[in-house]
Amino acid sequence: MGHPDWPGSGQLFVGTCYQPIDRTREQVRDDVALMKKAGFTVVRMGDLSWDYFEPAEGVFDFKSFDYVMDEMHAAGIKVVLDISGLPAPQWLHHKYPGVDVVTQNGERLNAAERYMEDISDPDYRRLVTEFADALTKHYAHHPALFAIGFDNEIGNGFMSYSQADRARFVDWLKNRYGTLEALNKAWATQRWSRRIDSWDEVQLPYGDGPGPFERFLDLHRYWSDVTIDALKNLEAVRKKNVPDKPAISNLWDTAGRKGFDLLSTHRQYVSYGAMGFYPGDPSDSSWEARMMQGALSTPIWFNEFTAGGGGYYGAKGRSRMWAYVGLIDGAQALLAWTFNSHQGGEEQALFGLLDHDNTPSWKLGEFAQIASEFKTLEKMGFPRQMKPSVAIAYSFDTNIASAPNGPSNTVRQYITTPYWTQQHEAFRPLFRDNIDAAVINIGHEDLGRYKLVVVPGDYLMDKASADALRRYVSAGGTVVMTAFSAKVNENNQWFDTPLPGRLSDVFGLKTNEFYNADAPLVVTMNGEEIRGSNTFYEVLEPSTAQVLARFSNLEGAVPAITANRFGKGRAIYVATTAQAPIMEALYRSLYTDLAIAPGPKTPDGVYARVVDGRTLYVNTTPRAKDVQLDAPMAGVLTGRTWTGRLHLGAYGVDLLQK
Repeated sequence: MGHPDWPGSGQLFVGTCYQPIDRTREQVRDDVALMKKAGFTVVRMGDLSWDYFEPAEGVFDFKSFDYVMDEMHAAGIKVVLDISGLPAPQWLHHKYPGVDVVTQNGERLNAAERYMEDISDPDYRRLVTEFADALTKHYAHHPALFAIGFDNEIGNGFMSYSQADRARFVDWLKNRYGTLEALNKAWATQRWSRRIDSWDEVQLPYGDGPGPFERFLDLHRYWSDVTIDALKNLEAVRKKNVPDKPAISNLWDTAGRKGFDLLSTHRQYVSYGAMGFYPGDPSDSSWEARMMQGALSTPIWFNEFTAGGGGYYGAKGRSRMWAYVGLIDGAQALLAWTFNSHQGGEEQALFGLLDHDNTPSWKLGEFAQIASEFKTLEKMGFPRQMKPSVAIAYSFDTNIASAPNGPSNTVRQYITTPYWTQQHEAFRPLFRDNIDAAVINIGHEDLGRYKLVVVPGDYLMDKASADALRRYVSAGGTVVMTAFSAKVNENNQWFDTPLPGRLSDVFGLKTNEFYNADAPLVVTMNGEEIRGSNTFYEVLEPSTAQVLARFSNLEGAVPAITANRFGKGRAIYVATTAQAPIMEALYRSLYTDLAIAPGPKTPDGVYARVVDGRTLYVNTTPRAKDVQLDAPMAGVLTGRTWTGRLHLGAYGVDLLQK
């Protein structure tokens, strides 16, 4: 990393998110004492509380927070200090109404809940920079300061549609396209009397529809760039005032309201991949964690980690189990969300480690157990140094382009399997085989570090991504692409060339026709029948590609999977959507040739990784599971010797060594 003082190998952190604004000084002292007793080593504070630090414009009051910082330091607890640029204070909205959100129907909204700020407004930008500057300067040399966070959940903000927003959007278009001629071509304005003859005729597209797909994509790209620019501004403040502290921010780039293109830009404002981790399915949740890290070499921080939750008190053993899934995913830190149960505000039924009457719950004890165990494990190869040999391609543009709004939405009629479903189905067999996989933007990374690149349903294929795949395969790489991929270009318009666009020669085929079968597809590969769950298929017309598998329940033995030699490498096309059983069979047929070694064999719901010669096993189910062992092993966590089999109870974990 080039920063030996930043969190690194041999360090694991357990702690909590904390809102001292809700607490008296006496309560703060009691809370800190409980944190210290639990073995917590880090807290995250400051988020959501701009007016706590700046009650009026230019008037900064740090006395109350100074006390909290001093108490944390005295207890040996480090602080991730969030620059709480969202939400903005009421005084800012009152004095600078340009920060108010305007709906697509022209209605100005009060800041009724979090994140209702127009972060493109220049007054907002100026004031948040001044606040960030004052905050980081004040705490730059405080001994408790450990890291800086930027604008909690900035990706969950609102788009705004004021005339000032329209003017800023037009400037963005001028910078992107240069001329009206280029804009008209990119927006396909030759259809339905949409030609634009002057920049004054450009209006903001409607995020909630209706509107053409090209403009919908550019609207999201614009707000993505606004968000990224806001983060870069805060990163500049961090580098100026606290360059010795990393940026570890909970950004929520996939939020449905707006989101932003994290994976093509994260190195510009991210030191460690960080996220709020509220898992459900183990594989899907791990895919999200892998996406949050991208191609960074630094470990993952769970800035908010599942404890209780909104309307959810918690389940015994569940947080501990997810903590160990986090270790499998390369996590370094987990901070319980949250310490105190909320008594008021938007999350008053949010259940934390302390109950509403300030009584410590059993959850605090469970996190204390995690902290104690992590203290032992951090000297045993944790956090895991991830060096994945497989990459899954993820595209912000495809995520937007494949699910547009509109009254005549032929795209949603066409893409019947959502993009995220393809992502998860492509990732699941790798996770089940206990193989590490990165989730990256392939147009912005060096693909040469991977033995296999998987491109599931990448509907929008921009030139940078296509060129990267072409170079990768030509140089000897293996790529797997699935149906719905490479149909539209960077302007969200269908290619006027054979499909997959820009890559037809690389894959040695054309795939223009597509149909739905009467029943879920069955693929025959290497004499084995694999049953899928989807009826959609594309008709593959090989030119130089060879058929690897066929659909056995379609008339005419229709090709299901083809492989084409291109340069020194191989391009494999799957004629249907990514479905775990089909992808699993395909991956397993490639492992030996690509020298990809599956991890330890485990029963369904149990996942494992080898770390410094030891094997970590995690049972993610509420049912007991047995794992077969080849030799007697000693359990670091259970203190038991296991012979022949490892018995894991519900949500059970153990680290085995010889």
